[in-house]
Amino acid sequence: MQKAADELRKIMTLTFPDMSFSHRKWVLVTYLMITASASIAQEFRRKEEKWSFHFQLTGIMQAHPSFDAAYSGDNSLHDSAEHELSLTTTIYLGRRLWKGAAIYYNPEVAGGSGISGAKGIAGFTNGETFRIGDPAPAFYTARLFLEQEFSLGNQQDTLYVDADANQLSGYTTRSKLVIRGGKFALSDYFDDNSLCHNPRTSFFNWSLMSNGAWDYPANTRGYTWSLMAELILPRWSLRAATALVPVYANGPDLDWHYTKAHSETIEGEYHYTIGRRQGTLRALAYRNVSKAPDYDVAAATDKDVIYGKDYGGVKYGFGLNAEQEISDNLGIFVRSSWNDGQTATWAFTEIDRSLSAGILATGASWKRPGDRLGIAFVTNGISTPHARFLNSGGYGFIIGDGKLPDQRGESIAECFYNAAVFEHCWLTADYQLVQHPAYNPDRGPVHVFAARVHIEF
Repeated sequence: MQKAADELRKIMTLTFPDMSFSHRKWVLVTYLMITASASIAQEFRRKEEKWSFHFQLTGIMQAHPSFDAAYSGDNSLHDSAEHELSLTTTIYLGRRLWKGAAIYYNPEVAGGSGISGAKGIAGFTNGETFRIGDPAPAFYTARLFLEQEFSLGNQQDTLYVDADANQLSGYTTRSKLVIRGGKFALSDYFDDNSLCHNPRTSFFNWSLMSNGAWDYPANTRGYTWSLMAELILPRWSLRAATALVPVYANGPDLDWHYTKAHSETIEGEYHYTIGRRQGTLRALAYRNVSKAPDYDVAAATDKDVIYGKDYGGVKYGFGLNAEQEISDNLGIFVRSSWNDGQTATWAFTEIDRSLSAGILATGASWKRPGDRLGIAFVTNGISTPHARFLNSGGYGFIIGDGKLPDQRGESIAECFYNAAVFEHCWLTADYQLVQHPAYNPDRGPVHVFAARVHIEF
């Protein structure tokens, strides 16, 4: 354990040279506690847990050099060189209640910032950052929800699930109905993809971790209060949810006037095999009702799409999501999404059309089975009303250069290598090339470099 601690200390010093000694000490102590707890937990692996405890810590240092920009606005990515550090820590607590029921609570601390305050790129480059004005670490409740399973299978349908974050180990069935109610992120259960979904372990970019045009309901930090039902069968699943939306665009508070402001999401999922190789298809649809203004109306009046005055703004959209195993150590994925683009973006990011594809390989071929190498490409777009609004001098909550005389697709390429440096700890190097940031050919291209440390148990 001492050797592992020394290795972690070296990694933190090299990766985050600006991190204070007290922060490094806190990370080191946390890691040692995790390692000791993990050893004890091995003894209880095949048992049905009554309590569950898991932990994650993710630190990302991201930077870009200076780049060409003909002009800048209030929401532009800074054209001078900059670097920023973000850090999140989450505890996952679970308690089994009666048969099929469990309650989960996730306190979280987040601090730091994205480059340029997480503004200036619609497909932003760090999925661990939020548009928070104060970079000081803040404590909040990320998730607090009740889950109830109803078995639809027989004894032959039983399987054992291992312990994981927000999952108690124990026996369940392959066919079941699951009801969840409380506070969580809809992206925890919708638009999943084993190859590109978690910015703590996979691709960093926002428009790779989810369908870019899915304006999924959430507060600034990505969570909402929701009620959802999920029918899970061996070959296919169907899930639906209704949730609260923010009081104003990307705001921290949720609107409890449910009859006037709400969001509905539905998704179907199908598992198949081609030869011996597994694949999954997902299709998603959503509809949001909020105070989101119409882009054309806002462009002709006060240009305010952040603080809507009247209820009745409707946004709807669709998303497709596929992943396919190519070999034991290689998979490919593709996502495509669209929304109507008439009313302002209210929660996620300012993307009205998105198409992405990529590959993910394990390091087994070069005798590093715990490592991952990923390469992906994504192109994002906006609707004509959205472009007219930005060209009129309007600003959304993430993009706006003061004008947009010639909009182009925002194209992003990302490549990362995630190395398992020792048990429970991964170190990642990442590079992203952003063409036409915020759909503006008069700015960029931008080269973004990053390093990530992730610890989980």
